[in-house]
Amino acid sequence: MTDAYAVFGNPIAHSKSPYIHRQFAEQAGQDMSYTKQLVPEGEFGAAADAFFLSGGQGLNVTVPFKMDAYSYAARLTQRARRAGAVNTLALQEDGTLLGDNTDGIGMINDMHNLGWPLAGQRVLVLGAGGAVRGILQPLMEQNPAEVVIANRTFHKAEQLAKGFHDLGDIQALTFEQLEGRQFDLVINGTSASLSGELPPLPESLLAPGASCYDMMYGPEKTVFLQWAEAHGAGRLADGLGMLVGQAAEAFYLWRDIRPEVVPVISALRRKMGKKSS
Repeated sequence: MTDAYAVFGNPIAHSKSPYIHRQFAEQAGQDMSYTKQLVPEGEFGAAADAFFLSGGQGLNVTVPFKMDAYSYAARLTQRARRAGAVNTLALQEDGTLLGDNTDGIGMINDMHNLGWPLAGQRVLVLGAGGAVRGILQPLMEQNPAEVVIANRTFHKAEQLAKGFHDLGDIQALTFEQLEGRQFDLVINGTSASLSGELPPLPESLLAPGASCYDMMYGPEKTVFLQWAEAHGAGRLADGLGMLVGQAAEAFYLWRDIRPEVVPVISALRRKMGKKSS
């Protein structure tokens, strides 16, 4: 019997997850279906009940339901508990649902695939929302020299840093306090670059050869990556590899198989390029 998986979200029409998981299933020779489902706000629990009662094996969960999925799961992985959000639900052999958050490890694995160093690096993370919360534990586990969170609303960054300070050197700064500091890796976790905006970043922020990563992605370079390129970044990447990486981690959770991500990232990049030309 074909195993059923899906992604829940609102909106959901734009989701690339069905394409990604079809590629993984083909690679691994897995008999599975994967659909996307638009769920009305406030109805996550009912929709998830219906999905699992009809034989569903696992769900991906996107905006705005990651907190609902966190509450819905019977058990949580440690990284999901830290993130305070769930993007993957997996039906266990005992019939319970495990909630995981694969976003952060998806980003870290993408950086490993790109050959970027992480241990001993001075890291700046821009933003203090749910997307950033989801990456902090996997990031801290890479043993960076320090992690700084900068956000327009300082107290949000401060709260986040306090919540993860047991994992290593992590602190919150205002954008003004970044003046005179330099970083080896800058991660943009704000959605501002999608609307063509940029936080007020000092001109001398990037250490020589610095890496810059935008968790957002698109057919063109984001505004943040354009800024990074103009200010001497040695390496640039958008979040498409993170998207495929978090999906690969979910696939592994469900099927116990690690799919190859690089060919899927390349295929998606080609598809996006065709649409934008």
